[in-house]
Amino acid sequence: MKLLTTRREREITMSQLRPVSRLEKIVFPLLLLMLVALFLPDAAPLLGMFCFGNLMRECGVVERLSDTAQRALINTVTIFLGLSVGSKLMADSFLSVETLGILGLGIIAFGIGTAAGVLMAKLMNVMSKMPINPLIGAAGVSAVPMAARVANKVGLESNPHNFLLMHAMGPNVAGVIGSAVAAGVMIKYLG
Repeated sequence: MKLLTTRREREITMSQLRPVSRLEKIVFPLLLLMLVALFLPDAAPLLGMFCFGNLMRECGVVERLSDTAQRALINTVTIFLGLSVGSKLMADSFLSVETLGILGLGIIAFGIGTAAGVLMAKLMNVMSKMPINPLIGAAGVSAVPMAARVANKVGLESNPHNFLLMHAMGPNVAGVIGSAVAAGVMIKYLG
């Protein structure tokens, strides 16, 4: 990220975002799920769980369930998922040229996604009146929340008063949604 941006660009301080109403926070996951279910039903289960988690947190009606899903349940599911996948994974099928190719393609995809986000933010700076820190564009990959944290850290190194975390989480979540939609497209046409 530092290679693609100048120090002056990394020091751009973002203005405070407008407050988002509770209604908007509840309508967004519902609208997103309806659109995905209409246009790309294969991605609906994956995005449905994403939307369901956000809806549980924002509606305020199922606080205990939301708290359990955010803490204990997610940890338990992660452990069992890791154990079940790991127990079925044989070394002769994992340690292969195809696996290295997949990892290499993943690294290339993250590099291209990060560079494209930075370049898009630079393009937006040319066209918009309000300056946009290009580090925010670097967070547009689906590595939540690490990409946003790295963008925030690099921004803080350039300017100790430049907190970009909340600004970077927007493109970060958009990267998750975009990845799920891309997976749905691949399932539909390649599966």
